[in-house]
Amino acid sequence: MAQRFDTLNERQTRFICEQKIFFVSTAPEAGHVNLSPKGMDSLRVLDDSTVAWLNVTGSGNETAAHVQENGRMTLMFCAFEGNPLILRLYGTATVYHQHDAEWAQWYGKFEPIPGARQVFVLNVEIVQTSCGMAVPLFDYQGERDLLRDWAAKKGEEGIRAYWAEKNQVTLDGKPTGVLCKHS
Repeated sequence: MAQRFDTLNERQTRFICEQKIFFVSTAPEAGHVNLSPKGMDSLRVLDDSTVAWLNVTGSGNETAAHVQENGRMTLMFCAFEGNPLILRLYGTATVYHQHDAEWAQWYGKFEPIPGARQVFVLNVEIVQTSCGMAVPLFDYQGERDLLRDWAAKKGEEGIRAYWAEKNQVTLDGKPTGVLCKHS
């Protein structure tokens, strides 16, 4: 049932672009694995082996630290309507923060979202599909504006203060680099 590909094909790219939610998984060399759902208009398929996603401010910042440590990332997409399918992208990612010289280049690929924190660029090494026949059917009702509204109300200074308080280190105490580069 599972199939493996070296790059994304047109049908897989179309499937990814149709999804309203995707999941990001990363892990440090030692410590806790992180798995997060992502939504909003925050993902771009750039070519058959490159995907970028815009990360907005949240309660934690595990992904940034994990990617800085080892680059490993998996993105997963599930069909919650129509034909069943699970699609995973395995690869190596790079994180770009607002203080990085490349920030404008990558952030410019997205519509501005209040609270934008990082852009992750995934070099896809393996594409895997599997059946997804046990994934339940769900009806999409719309986007939630709560995070966007929260970030807009906080403003840039408030967001940076939040990063300073909540987003500088992971659960395992690893630096995220959100406010400055770490060597």
